[in-house]
Amino acid sequence: MAKKRSVHLLKAAIGVLLMPMCWAGFQALGLVFANSRGMDVVWVPLIAGAICWGAIYWLMPEPIWVYVLGHEFTHALWACLFGGQVKKIKVTSKGGHVVVSKTNFLITLAPYFFPFYAVFAAFGYWLGNQIWGWRAYEAVFLVVLGATYAFHATMTISVLRVRQPDIVQEGWLFSAAVIVLGNLTVLLLSVPLLMGGPVLKGLTLWGRGTLDIWRWLLSVPYR
Repeated sequence: MAKKRSVHLLKAAIGVLLMPMCWAGFQALGLVFANSRGMDVVWVPLIAGAICWGAIYWLMPEPIWVYVLGHEFTHALWACLFGGQVKKIKVTSKGGHVVVSKTNFLITLAPYFFPFYAVFAAFGYWLGNQIWGWRAYEAVFLVVLGATYAFHATMTISVLRVRQPDIVQEGWLFSAAVIVLGNLTVLLLSVPLLMGGPVLKGLTLWGRGTLDIWRWLLSVPYR
């Protein structure tokens, strides 16, 4: 029990130390959005897709089973990425669980920052474009992408209002930092890619911003 408490305290301390990086990530994302182009070509269908999902979300019951399916498959996918094996998956409208041979904090928290259906849609479009030349359907893809990412955002916020075993296991402060950083990473990689700019531009701005914040914090005189 004492060891578990010590681990949680350590993770809480790490969560605090990650806060400057979170702030720098939001600053970098703001710069990426401010410098992005192609409003009519990219942002309009993305926002249209998000609005479509928003209407569905507010007018119809939450599709819990669909969310749980993506949630558990995300655990399974990330376990496989780390060399683990999936032994069992259970999905119901009341919840689910997955049994894997390996776990870590990224596998545990991945469903809260990895937009499973948005990534699935992006991969499907990329594959279709490689095989059948789907470039003409890019606007349709962007609408779907906007809807699926909005699904990820709204459902993640919704489920986090309820006590989640994944969050309790890793600790609230540490989990919050990892979830924020994970979502920022996804956005800082995907937005420049969608805009046709340098893919690593957002991450470069993020790194510089983090260093600037830490330099400022270390330069502040403390009494």
